[in-house]
Amino acid sequence: MTRSIWQPWTDAQLVCSPSTEQLEAHSSALFHADCAGELPDETEPVEGLQMSCERYHRPVMVDEVVKIFSSVPPGLVVDATVGSGGHSQALLASLPYIRILGLDLDEDALGVASIRLYEAGFWGRVALRHIGFDRLVEISSHLSPHGLSGVLFDLGVSSMQLDSPLRGFSYQRSGPIDMRMDRSRNSVTAERIVNAADPAYLAKIFAESGERRFAWRIAKAIERTRPLHTTKELADVVRSAIPAAARRTGGHPAKRVFQALRIAVNNELEVLSVALPQAIELLVPGGRCVVISYHSGEDRIVKHQFRLAAGGGCSCPPGLPCTCQSNVTARLVFPKSLPPSPQEVADNPRAGSARLRALEKVAVSGGSPSTHTLPSSLTPSPWGGKKVLGVGISSSGSYRSPTASRRYR
Repeated sequence: MTRSIWQPWTDAQLVCSPSTEQLEAHSSALFHADCAGELPDETEPVEGLQMSCERYHRPVMVDEVVKIFSSVPPGLVVDATVGSGGHSQALLASLPYIRILGLDLDEDALGVASIRLYEAGFWGRVALRHIGFDRLVEISSHLSPHGLSGVLFDLGVSSMQLDSPLRGFSYQRSGPIDMRMDRSRNSVTAERIVNAADPAYLAKIFAESGERRFAWRIAKAIERTRPLHTTKELADVVRSAIPAAARRTGGHPAKRVFQALRIAVNNELEVLSVALPQAIELLVPGGRCVVISYHSGEDRIVKHQFRLAAGGGCSCPPGLPCTCQSNVTARLVFPKSLPPSPQEVADNPRAGSARLRALEKVAVSGGSPSTHTLPSSLTPSPWGGKKVLGVGISSSGSYRSPTASRRYR
């Protein structure tokens, strides 16, 4: 009996090959042609290799993620935010019956993940693609047309991105105000928004990220000091806009401002709202969807979508028998979100805001499993366009927000 090596497909963007350290055609890091074929009967599968903890950071809540996925059926698991590959490596090491499809918009992260998973001995079970997770249906249909065993979302920004000044995500390191996850396709940087957006829009997104009290003051301070070109300049302006008494508590005053700009640049909440229904619909019975969020806006979307799926769209009053004939297709693995352990937060303070939710697909009662054709309203549109979270771009290149309110003044 022979075992086939699972082959990544070939129509993706360029990614660094761990074997040649060169970019290879189309965003999967691929085996060379002479690596393809069948494993001899006597060949045992390669297990994960021990790796240096200093070289790759430990992913957030990795033990919880592995435990939740331990009961999923054999098949394809999508790591929708593969990053440097930490969660994928842990899942592959613990669950020998799964394959991983890793997605990410960050080409640098995909290069690191490809090398990490190759060195760990898992390359025959991994494919990586440079693409957004709002295109789950399109991507997964090529490799697993009958559905997915699991989907993992680890949202937010990674330690690798925060630690690189050139990416512009950190208010503690001076660099360009960039904040794009995908620098090869997205032309809208945070610098462009900071220097062109009207103050009402800036105040709106700052308030939505939790900086309600001083949102308007910060927006006006930015307007007065434009143009801004570095993250240090932006962080200093934010800090100076907040009264000294308020700066003594609550961490760095620029934290929520940088978060708001990153979310706006990458359309994060909008893309998540599109991707979650796709992920739930694509799961096979027994498959699970796990989401780790770091922001209340993200968690609200996850909570709403999970409860909607677990309730089957039931409109009956709580506590009464269901008479609307709703069809429940999923269940919550646990009723509330899980925080990281105190020990993990002590070891990695950046994990402190993480919240994990999990959902399991169940068989459709009295019938066959649900199909994987989404309603047209949930079908993702191609990346691009002239909007960033509803912010119009005028012919002069400035931003205007039709929904921004003067109530933040």
